[in-house]
Amino acid sequence: MEKILIIRLSSIGDIIQCMSVTGGFKNHYPNCEVHWIVRKDLASLLKIDPRIDNLIEFDREAGMGGLIKLAFQLKKEGYTHIYDAHSNIRSNVLKSILSPLKLKAKVITRTKARLKRMLLFNFRINLLPKPFRAFESFRKPVEKWGITNFYTDTNNWVFPKETEEKCIELLKDQSAKSITLVPSAAWELKRWPVEYWQKLIQLLPDFSFNILAGPQDDFCEDIAKVAPDRVLNLAGKTSLLESFCVTAHSKYVVSGDTGFLHAADLFNISGCAIIGPTAFGYPTGEKMKIFELGLPCQPCSKHGDTKCKLQEVKKCLVDITPEQIAKQVLNSYPA
Repeated sequence: MEKILIIRLSSIGDIIQCMSVTGGFKNHYPNCEVHWIVRKDLASLLKIDPRIDNLIEFDREAGMGGLIKLAFQLKKEGYTHIYDAHSNIRSNVLKSILSPLKLKAKVITRTKARLKRMLLFNFRINLLPKPFRAFESFRKPVEKWGITNFYTDTNNWVFPKETEEKCIELLKDQSAKSITLVPSAAWELKRWPVEYWQKLIQLLPDFSFNILAGPQDDFCEDIAKVAPDRVLNLAGKTSLLESFCVTAHSKYVVSGDTGFLHAADLFNISGCAIIGPTAFGYPTGEKMKIFELGLPCQPCSKHGDTKCKLQEVKKCLVDITPEQIAKQVLNSYPA
């Protein structure tokens, strides 16, 4: 029997993107066991995937010593396949212990194409796929094992009962036509302007909205107050898993390049992806409409942690208007 280990420790967006491969393993090897090692504080995301037979949680506070100890414990599992979907120092340590010199297990690593990234961000030479589809980048490496069918039924994601009940209760007062907005991002350079989110709500008076964001995103209150009777501000009010569940229950999602854009893509939800300075946030599914200007300076950053080089700051986002998004919503909202 095939026993497969996926190594992807973080982050939210990358874990969600990598979740698109588990169905491929089960489709290709129906009787296989799929194990996944992930950072403990992000493990809740993976608990909804019944295709993962064993979820291994690593506490980063244990440090490198704890990781090495865990690796020797996992060595007893006798993995036949190891998919390193992270490709960093920690994942390399795990591989070197679990299958030294690849003597026992088949090992595949999702490379980060560091040279190509350097050429892109430093010299504007783009040798990466255009657009760089998030899910495809995690699926491509395992094609070497003959895995090409990644179909996963959208009803096969299983949230804990209490999480489902809380999310249904939170969303119960929304109208039949509702939209989830994800206005936050780790770096300000990736954020569509607050006044644009406000305008979008005003342009769609027949819709209700819910906002997903973190507890530090105070600006979401400014977005919500333009129509408090139609906007549910969940910023800081839902856990990571609950936000994931709200996304799964959404009918339509409008988001910038952030983790929950990929969640909507994973759950095959219709929506709009607002892509600005970054290179790796493109959704894969046909139900997601990508809005991007394609300026010569795009992409300028991996995460959005740089400064805009244009005099008109954030032109790549500012020139995508609320009117454009509203028109797309009206044209593509599910019947």
